[in-house]
Amino acid sequence: MIIAAGGGRRIGGPEALLHQGENPLVNRMIDTMTEAGCERLVVVLGAAADQVRETADLTAATVVVNRSWGTGVGSSIRAGLAAIDDELVEAVVVVPVDMPGLTSAAVRRVAALPYPDVLVCATYEGLRGYPMLFGRRHWAGIATLASADVGARPYLLAHKDQIVDIACDRVADGSRVDTPELMALYGLTVPPQRVGV
Repeated sequence: MIIAAGGGRRIGGPEALLHQGENPLVNRMIDTMTEAGCERLVVVLGAAADQVRETADLTAATVVVNRSWGTGVGSSIRAGLAAIDDELVEAVVVVPVDMPGLTSAAVRRVAALPYPDVLVCATYEGLRGYPMLFGRRHWAGIATLASADVGARPYLLAHKDQIVDIACDRVADGSRVDTPELMALYGLTVPPQRVGV
């Protein structure tokens, strides 16, 4: 699951519109997840969803539009989980679109044990981050507790003894692009938005 719904107040436009050169970052993330072996992809859009559909190639994914994206990432996680209706899917890898340093190697590490009772978090210098792996048995609880801009954090805190931490420092950069300085560092731009989008 790729969360690409935020409005990107701090970077001047929606995260899903971020481009690295001519390429939408959401397409880079789809490629990363596919290379890692994720068989089905869900992309959760929100801010500027119509423009994202026009500029990115989302044909490899199931696209969900979160109309409540302004309430924070929690609603996007709920929307994404609700879209996974295949009962054979036992776990879901969750990543935000604004991680240009994420690699397929990091996704593979976190997704190595895709069982229904797992909770896995990547770590960078000992701090938890994305990607995360949520086993199906946790989805209802995550959806219930996911709120505002903290997403799954309340559920993870309540189940901290069950989380498996996987160090990804050596295979990926866990930074999320949330400042103009980081945008410049990664060579990212946000194209101008049309009026009314």
